[in-house]
Amino acid sequence: MIKFAVNGKEAYSEQPGDTPLLWVVRDELGLTGTKFGCGMAQCGACTVHVNGNPTRSCVTPVSAVAGKKVTTIEGLSPAGDHPLQKAWIAEQVPQCGYCQSGQIMQAAALLAKNRQPTREQIVQHMNGHLCRCGTYNRIISAIERASREV
Repeated sequence: MIKFAVNGKEAYSEQPGDTPLLWVVRDELGLTGTKFGCGMAQCGACTVHVNGNPTRSCVTPVSAVAGKKVTTIEGLSPAGDHPLQKAWIAEQVPQCGYCQSGQIMQAAALLAKNRQPTREQIVQHMNGHLCRCGTYNRIISAIERASREV
């Protein structure tokens, strides 16, 4: 059994240690905000935080988070009032919305380390997160808006 914390609560997994964290979070713990995108850590839809660092959960074995703190989109702000969540709505970022939880988690890691990133820093930090709808400019605008409120 693998013990870790998810969104501030103790969690356990009885899955084999090589099971991707994504499937433990979604199927075993029922936290379905984290999405499966590519399964190869290329798109970012599955991004969660492990000890505060953005991590692609589709390629992270659950054994790698033993004793660590995992935060999913559900734990970023249970009330949905994180500055990024509010900015995402204000800037009308999502179209299909599929990649958005991973995008928000990646952006939250940036703002936790740099409260006032430049546009260039935002673009560089978000590089590698794919949005099939192409809402990249709105994503950048939402991060800029949230940085003014953090």
